[in-house]
Amino acid sequence: MMEKDIFEQATVEQLVKGFIEDEQSYTCIFCGDVIEKGIIYPHNERLLEAQKYMEVHIQTQHQSSFHYFIQLNKKMTGLTEQQSHVMKAFYEGKTDQQIQQELAIGSASTIRQYRFALREKERQAKTFLAMMTLLKEQEENPVEYVPIHATATMVDERYHVTREEEEEVLRKLFPNGLEGQLVRFPKKQKQKVIVLRAITSMLDQTKRYTEQELNAAIAKYDPDYVTIRRYLIEYGFVDRENDGSAYWVKK
Repeated sequence: MMEKDIFEQATVEQLVKGFIEDEQSYTCIFCGDVIEKGIIYPHNERLLEAQKYMEVHIQTQHQSSFHYFIQLNKKMTGLTEQQSHVMKAFYEGKTDQQIQQELAIGSASTIRQYRFALREKERQAKTFLAMMTLLKEQEENPVEYVPIHATATMVDERYHVTREEEEEVLRKLFPNGLEGQLVRFPKKQKQKVIVLRAITSMLDQTKRYTEQELNAAIAKYDPDYVTIRRYLIEYGFVDRENDGSAYWVKK
């Protein structure tokens, strides 16, 4: 699962690099891995400084920042599936004719239209970012919304949750804190998202669970682990092998 709080705070330059830097470390925007400064890291019989090691991490674990972003859904990128395929082909350096043949769309002139449309989106995005920056500066008490997880499958009003709403729901449904039992699994869709996000945050983000292990992890919060496991998958928090042999937190 993308580290959304990190993502929300990152600049465009940091998103391009795939990591943010502070005085002590480098943090991967996509998975939250932290590389501490001042340490030499071994990799393939080479010794790498921290920044270079983070760059290698991005390449080996996520292929590149571009490849990570291009596989996100339309709610995150604003691109249709066809636009994503074309943009990926552009990134790979393919000619208009190669793209037209591989994707079987229109003609070479159609691909040129895609290039033009993407440049228009870039101009619009710059203008929109400038407007949003000015809007935030104007607001005295801006409402802080909980970031939508990048792997969400159904993005609609149920994800419009403020930090205040989230805290209120969690206090009500987890009266003993997030390490305690869930009072009940809510019926309201917005509350479901809040609870599922909280449970996901308490799972091991790097572990591949067996079904029994995942059931046990969920049962600590609610004995109806079957329902919660189903919703975790349905809402895009957790993925699994087709045969159910392994489950993991989606990234």
